[in-house]
Amino acid sequence: MLKILIILVFLSIVASLGIALFHLIRNKESSEKTVKALTYRISISLALFILLTIALMSGLIQPAGIGMQMQLQKEKIAEQQNN
Repeated sequence: MLKILIILVFLSIVASLGIALFHLIRNKESSEKTVKALTYRISISLALFILLTIALMSGLIQPAGIGMQMQLQKEKIAEQQNN
């Protein structure tokens, strides 16, 4: 459920960016709609960042990447050396 929400929010960010580009190309004199679309994109991006931070801190998502794998290997090696 959380992954679907994150994907939907990310897609809305991309859509807002596309709308801003459309208004930028279409209305070269007036940039009000472009600014509004970019403001929405920034707001949505900030909301996504806050959502991800809360999900990470509450344990709903777990970090899994190269850095995390290297950290786990270091901990495993340190544990083997202590035993």
